[in-house]
Amino acid sequence: MMTIGHSTHDFATFIELLQKNQITAVADVRSTPASQFAPQFNRRTLEPGLHESDIKYVFLGEELGARTKDPTCYVDGRVQYSRLAQTRAFASGIERLTKGALRERIAIMCTEGEPLNCHRTVLISRVLVQRGVTIHHIHGDGRVESHDSAMERLMAKFGLADPELFRTPAERLDEALSRQEDRIAYVNQDPPSERTADA
Repeated sequence: MMTIGHSTHDFATFIELLQKNQITAVADVRSTPASQFAPQFNRRTLEPGLHESDIKYVFLGEELGARTKDPTCYVDGRVQYSRLAQTRAFASGIERLTKGALRERIAIMCTEGEPLNCHRTVLISRVLVQRGVTIHHIHGDGRVESHDSAMERLMAKFGLADPELFRTPAERLDEALSRQEDRIAYVNQDPPSERTADA
């Protein structure tokens, strides 16, 4: 399975990136499948455009989007990826992806060009890798990066790449992922009340 960010590509460049990597289906994991900066990636434009290139489209933003409507996934207004990953909807989305990957070559699509700045890498890919799925990330310049390489970059970003005496690489990666989540996780400016969250 692969991931891609639509960024501000023109549509032809985006299709070229998909075709170069033999992608046959796009799984859109944006909570809101629209972009004011890149309207060519609004769902009503994107879906038929993909179909014209014989690439299937499925919207999984309800299940795998980073801006969940589930109030139990928020702490002080910020989405907690660990909680989101435990929801029934998220599990359903992951199941649909893994089943779909048996028949299609899927690109998980979100907005950010840099994989490390997106929940498709820090959350979704992490869960898929734990299930034994191999993930590669398509960059805007056409490079394809393994998920392991992306995680090495992430650890280096936080000065956690070098071996440590008392922590395993997995523990250092967990810290790097946690720190990146703190940077990129959605913050609801109008968080649900505690009463709503506990309901």
